[in-house]
Amino acid sequence: MSAKSELVFIPSPGLGHLVSMVEMAKLLVDRDDRLSLTILVMKFPFDSEIDSHIESLTTSVAARIRLVLLPRQSHSPGTSGLAFIHHVVESHKGNVREAVAELSARASPRLAGLVLDMFCTSMIDVAVEFSIPSYMFFPSNAAILGVMLHLQSLRDEQHMDPTRLKGSDAELDFPCLANPLPAAKFLPLEVLMLEHCRIFLDFALRYRETKGILVNTFAELEPRAMEALPSLGAPAVYSVGPILNIKDESKKGFEILDWLDQQPDASVVFLCFGSDGYFHKHQAKEIAHALEQSRYRFLWSLRQPPAKGKLEGPRDYVDPAEVLPEGFLNRTAGVGRVIGWTPQVAVLAHPAIGGFVSHCGWNSTLESIWFGVPVAAWPQYAEQQFNAFRLVVELGLAAEIKMDYQRDLVKGSDGVVMADEIERGIRKLMEGKEAGERRKKVKELSEKSRKALMEDGSSYLSLTRFIKDIYSP
Repeated sequence: MSAKSELVFIPSPGLGHLVSMVEMAKLLVDRDDRLSLTILVMKFPFDSEIDSHIESLTTSVAARIRLVLLPRQSHSPGTSGLAFIHHVVESHKGNVREAVAELSARASPRLAGLVLDMFCTSMIDVAVEFSIPSYMFFPSNAAILGVMLHLQSLRDEQHMDPTRLKGSDAELDFPCLANPLPAAKFLPLEVLMLEHCRIFLDFALRYRETKGILVNTFAELEPRAMEALPSLGAPAVYSVGPILNIKDESKKGFEILDWLDQQPDASVVFLCFGSDGYFHKHQAKEIAHALEQSRYRFLWSLRQPPAKGKLEGPRDYVDPAEVLPEGFLNRTAGVGRVIGWTPQVAVLAHPAIGGFVSHCGWNSTLESIWFGVPVAAWPQYAEQQFNAFRLVVELGLAAEIKMDYQRDLVKGSDGVVMADEIERGIRKLMEGKEAGERRKKVKELSEKSRKALMEDGSSYLSLTRFIKDIYSP
């Protein structure tokens, strides 16, 4: 029997990334009683939803998982998007080094390595400093990992500038995709601003330095991408998903669940756009008009944008009526509800939900598959556009609302999708022959996602291989 070992998990400071890594940690300690884990939690330099969730995460973890909150750091003015995330991670490097030094100095358990979030590649330097292996936890899908590795290779080995593809008619042929990717519409860089492109591909370059990559997917969902990753120069790859937090999230959702109990099965359209999802006033009005015109029952998580120029997450409206058409809440009171933060997992699990209008973040995508709920894709950011592309084009699991929606993170302004286009997407999601076929496909994939985690399932065996590799020289 091997001696006890410890892994250090380092998530990036985003709620979706933290929750995924906590669930990954739970899975590991459940599978191997020799393992203990320390999770080093970085906070944003401003108050965010992650702060209120840390306490509940701390109480929910197993005895052999320890959450360590790192001191909040100041931020660099004027940075946004990926550059901002990169700066926040870099600012915590000294704190991470101190925590790893303390763990490394102990005689037991043996420090077996660092498991890093996809945006925490600079922490590979800390692993090198202490002569321990580093692993990458990639909370998104295998295909986008393959695209990142391929584009990085084009840049560094063939000296191609991917940013020059913006607006071109080029179709990019990736080994990890069944269909070519239209460069002008779906290139998954946020979105071809030179600085963001460079940071994304610099991340991918460093992925190659790790001992292995844990990907939050399952082989049956992305067989082509998983098969292609070794040829793209990836180290050992382990498909260990779907990694989900499927327990009840909060008692706050009980009133909503009571309302859903009164609705017929598969009759409600659920609109929710993730922990960072919001729309400005003009867009909110168009969504409201579309819902009213469609006449479908609905549950809409509507959240307030951050104040202009402030680094903070979206919050609930005190009175959502201020951004909705006059009388909308009264006219739709019998068929719909507009709420703030939503217990998404509990809602998707409810039999009344018939369709999910989603930003197509990877956690939301996996949750929709797990519960067998078809999606109407309205991605907000570049990576989500890519996930939506694969859902709509390759897997046939989603209808389309707006695939190339542009959110300007710098100016704080968005394009507006009109009510008629939103209504068409909702109708494609909920009615007709294609909707029926889509529902059948997602139900089949739901069964496969659950089997992947069972004993001898594809993800179960992949995690077994990872645990074995932890103990190997």
